[in-house]
Amino acid sequence: MRLHTSPASPFGRKVAVVLHETGLWDRVERRDATLSPIAPDPEVCAANPLGKIPCLELDDGTALYDSRVICEYLDGLHAGPRLFPPEGPARFTALRLQALADGMLDTAVGLRYETFLRPETFRWPEWIAAQKLKITRALDRLEGECEGFGERIDIGTLALACALGYLDFRFAEDRWRDGRPRLAAWYARMAARPSMVATVPR
Repeated sequence: MRLHTSPASPFGRKVAVVLHETGLWDRVERRDATLSPIAPDPEVCAANPLGKIPCLELDDGTALYDSRVICEYLDGLHAGPRLFPPEGPARFTALRLQALADGMLDTAVGLRYETFLRPETFRWPEWIAAQKLKITRALDRLEGECEGFGERIDIGTLALACALGYLDFRFAEDRWRDGRPRLAAWYARMAARPSMVATVPR
């Protein structure tokens, strides 16, 4: 298998964390793609017509995308505890948390493009403020919920850890930990996992 990704991609990091957690890291060749919304990577586009990473090419030539699909596929290839609970409330809790994390990341990546790639004269301050408010609401919700996570490791908690790590990576000046001691403590435990340490973005 071959994974198109980037060491700076939070969605790519989520897949990398799953590879470590499932013991599949050495079974996947990784290719670092260089791309942006206005400068696509030809090899990525050949596999995924949307031109987005991560994208996993299987040995039979099938390409899987996006990170949610890739992670669930990988979770079916190992013999350990499942990161995607098979059924019932546990499954939908994990999927909901993954959706919240992915939504935070979609918003944060959009903010990164708006504030880094778009020329300053064309930036939209009201849009930027509205996107930051989405992230604030999500963080506040997680502050009230994270004590219930305990030591649970599933696709929801791993995705949330990757989302918080991306905020540290790209938006450290926003100090998301301020006023959220429970979430900060939970994240500190998650960030110490070997899978998270091995995939710190750069």
